[in-house]
This record gives sequence, C-alpha cells and structure tokens, in this order.
Amino acid sequence: MNSSSMMNNPRIFLWILLIMAGWLNYEAWVRDYAPRDAAAMAEQQKAPTPDLGASVPGARTPSNPPAADASSTAPVPAPVPGASAASAAPATEVPGAAAGVASAIVHVRTDVLDLDIDLKGGTIRRADMVKYPKVKGQADRVRLMNTDPETLYLLQTGLTGPQGSPHPTHLTEYSSGQKDYTLKPGQNELRVPLTWTNGDGVTVTKTFIFKPGLYRIDLEYDIDNMSGAPWSATPYAQIQRRDPNVKRSFITTNPENLSSRGPAYRDGTKYRKLKLTSEEDRNFSIDVTNGAWIAAIQHHFVSAVVPPDNTPYHFALKTVGEHEFLFSAVGPATTVANGQKATITQKLFIGPKLQKQLDATGAELDRVADYGWLTILSSPLFDVLQWVHGLFGNWGWTIVFVTFLLKLVFYPLSEASGRSMAKMKLLGPRMKQLQETYKDDREKLGRAMMELYKKEKVNPVAGCVPLLLQIPVFLAFYWVLLESVEMRQAPFVGWINDLSAKDPYYILPAIMAVAMFVQYRLQPQTGMDPMQQKVFMFMPLVMSVMFAFFPSGLVLYWVTNTILSIAQQWNINRRIEKERARRA
Repeated sequence: MNSSSMMNNPRIFLWILLIMAGWLNYEAWVRDYAPRDAAAMAEQQKAPTPDLGASVPGARTPSNPPAADASSTAPVPAPVPGASAASAAPATEVPGAAAGVASAIVHVRTDVLDLDIDLKGGTIRRADMVKYPKVKGQADRVRLMNTDPETLYLLQTGLTGPQGSPHPTHLTEYSSGQKDYTLKPGQNELRVPLTWTNGDGVTVTKTFIFKPGLYRIDLEYDIDNMSGAPWSATPYAQIQRRDPNVKRSFITTNPENLSSRGPAYRDGTKYRKLKLTSEEDRNFSIDVTNGAWIAAIQHHFVSAVVPPDNTPYHFALKTVGEHEFLFSAVGPATTVANGQKATITQKLFIGPKLQKQLDATGAELDRVADYGWLTILSSPLFDVLQWVHGLFGNWGWTIVFVTFLLKLVFYPLSEASGRSMAKMKLLGPRMKQLQETYKDDREKLGRAMMELYKKEKVNPVAGCVPLLLQIPVFLAFYWVLLESVEMRQAPFVGWINDLSAKDPYYILPAIMAVAMFVQYRLQPQTGMDPMQQKVFMFMPLVMSVMFAFFPSGLVLYWVTNTILSIAQQWNINRRIEKERARRA
C-alpha cells in the first residue's frame, strides 16, 4: 500500500469511528458476558441452594421464597475483629417478629425526599425521589428503598452489644410522638426522633435529621444511661439489596445496562467496586479508619453509609448468588457510664449522584458517578461543563459552548492539520498525474508521491492527529452524559427534552449526516479509486444511523464539532488558495 492511500484522511477517519464503536460495544460485552470467577461458578454448581439465609436477610433459595418484607430476618452484623467480648455482636439473628409482619410507619417528606421509616428498627423501607420522575412528564417517581420481593432494597441501622443484653437493633420496636413529619418552606432542618428504652433505665433516642435540598440524612443516637451500671453499644448500618436478574443485550441502547451496579466502597485511600461474581469480593472484609464509606450504586442513583471521621469501622459484604447482597459498616463500642449521656453519629445518603452533594457528604463520595478509566478526563470535563452551565442555565447550550472551547484549545493542531489537507487538495491534479504515470509500479508511485510531499512541505500524517485526539474527548463526553444525573432529562431546544436519551425524531443524526458529508467534500479525495469514493460518500449515513441511538447530548457535541471543523477547514482552504494565487 502506498503512503498516500495509507495516510488518506477519510480512511483513517473511518477506522477511528470503527474503533470507537468497537470500544463501546466491548464495554457492553464486558458487563454482560465477562467470564465469571471460576471458584464462584464451581461453588454454585456444587451448592445450588446456598446456606446464606442467616447472612443475607430474606435470601431467596428454592426452599426459601421471598417474603413481602424480609427486614425482620436480617442479622446483626459481625463485630469488628479484635473487639472486646463486651462489645461483640450476637453470632445469631436477633429474635424478631415473623417475616412479612410490618410495624407502624413514620412518613417523612422534604422538598426532595418522600420516605417511610419503619418503627421496627428505624429501617428506611421506602424512598421516593420527589424531583426525579421515572419518565419525564409522568407522575411516578424514582423509588430506591422498597420492600418489593423482586427488588428488595433497605437501609438498616441500629445499636448492638453483648449477647443477652437488649439493644435497639434494626429489629427492635421504637416509639414515635407522631406519624407524619414534613419539612416546611423556610425550615432549616427536620428532626425525626424515635425512642427506645430497655426497661432498666437506658433510653436511646434515634434521630434522623433532614435539611432542605439535601439527600444526606444525619443520624444521631442519644444515649441516656440511668441503669445503675455501665452500658455498651456498637453502632452499625447495612444496605440490603436484591437486584432482579435482568438479561442484558450485547448491543444496548439502555444506559442502565451499561452503568455499574452493586456494592462499592472507599477504604480511605482508594475507591473500588465489588463484583458479586468474584469469590474474593463475596467474602470481602476490611478495617477502615478515616475517609471511608460503603455504597450501593446504580445508574444515576446511590445509597451510602458514611462513618464519622477518625473512627475505626469494619466493612463486610455477604452475598447470595449474583444479585443479592448485604453490605455492612460496624463501628467501635461506646461505653456509657451510669448517670452519663453519649451521642453516636453516622451520615446516610439516599438519592441522585449529585456530585457537589456527594463530595460534601463523604471524602470522594462523588466517585460513585463512575466514569471508569476515563475519570482523569471525564471528571475535569464535567467540572468545566458544570461551571459553564452556571452561565447558560441550559445543558444543551453548555455542550455547544464547551465544544467551542475545546476547539480553541486544539486550534494550533487543527490549523496545522487543516493546512496540510488544504495543500493536499491543491496537489490533487499533480498526484493524479503521478498515479497515471506509475499505475503499474506502486513502489515508484510511493516514492514519487513522497518526493512531492517533501517538495511542497505537506505532511499527510498531520490530518490524523486532531482525529486521534478527539477519541478520548469523545469517550469522556460519552461517559459524562451517561453517568451525570445532572443531565438526566435535561432539555435543550424544541423537540429535544432529554439530552441523556436519543433524539426522538432523529433530527440531530440527520444534521450530523449532512455535516459529515460536507466535511468529507472539503477533504482531499486523492488516492482513492471510484469504488472507495462511493464507500466514503455513504459513510456519513452509516455513522448517523449508529449515532441515532446514542444520547442526543453526545450527538449534539459531534454535530457542533463537525460544523466548527467545516468552518475552520473552509477558511483555511480559502486562505491557502489566496496564498497560492499571490505566489502565481
């Protein structure tokens, strides 16, 4: 293959787009069909009915069908390794009411959350996102915590202690002064207190604290010990999740099938997602001290438990199969002397992955807006987008403006590339003459063309550099649009009312096809036979069909970038022709 055909820009452009498409499909394949851990597969094959019911509340097995409310069967988590016997949690389940029996409910409503808190243990058993409809324009809201047998999702909290001594675990009955709490306009905070007493002089007030606009929930245990003896309590919180077994497609247009889902944590230094198919992760257990948290992640939404800073905690994961887990965080024992009081605190988060709120709740909790290995590009790109959005107030115009800024940043490279392509276009007749002269000797043709490039100071490789640089930027944009809940259901103009979804009328992909065709016509066609030219003429149509199923915000970025490239190349071509005319 001669140098001209190898370096021909449209061909390189096609390969780049094919590489991008292949990468996106590979990402989907890894999530759907990646090989499972061999040990886990062997264990499942030899034990089709795993005996983990004591570890994961409400675990489904052939002999244990799901109950309507499995919260009553959840265990108190294991104690922190090395903890004293006085602070050790019971090894068996705390006796509770029969499974499926619901206690009284305390209903809490703020401007962003609508919750049900069960008086049995103070478990958050329903959490609706007031500002996030499932489908834009419809009444149904996104629901995280719930007691549906197929999608059981609970956030359980409590205090445990020495076996035989009563403690307010997540299975213990509390009392409440009222059944409904509402955060009123202008109110700085809403406190929801639940009270428990052991009958021997120990009173625990478990208070959930809500603030306007926030998805963070502060949790306080106020302990008043008038029992006549020291009283010890160990705080814990655990996320119980059962995901439905959804068959995912290799090529999918549903963003939820591409986003990570399941348990994740930060140990104080690094963030990591856990795989329920990995034998090592299925037995996860770790001690942490500062800047740590546990979470259950999914597309756009998350629940998390954030322990107090500089407090030793123990994180542990228990699983049943590949879709059920119990992720627990257990703190150190606190001993309250007779006649004394003490307060134990934790922070919870239930809501959308709003990165400012997440970062304010826990160290690097915003990492749950997971951009994968492109975080190094996607995270600063999102920061720029968010800053520009503060100026425009519209995410669509924000994308357009940030694309323009990126074009300015890469302008020196684009200018060099554009000049090279413009010169190659002017050399077209001479290159065609060389092809006719050496049509039977490709080696001589290659040498002659290289000599022509050298004489005219043309670098055919220069046209590829901006396209190569666009690949990581394109993919970073893709993950920002996919993972950033800030752009969920965000409108642009007219028919585009959700930049995170595909264009409902495929108008943007059609504009993209026209723009790509114009861009193709501005580039040199030298080195291609008639059949190749026809293939590349159809390439814009093929690419627009593929992009038709991408988020419209991503297509908007590509259209804007292509139109700016056309304007820049047209201007460069015009200037090169004027320079050539003056020299003539």
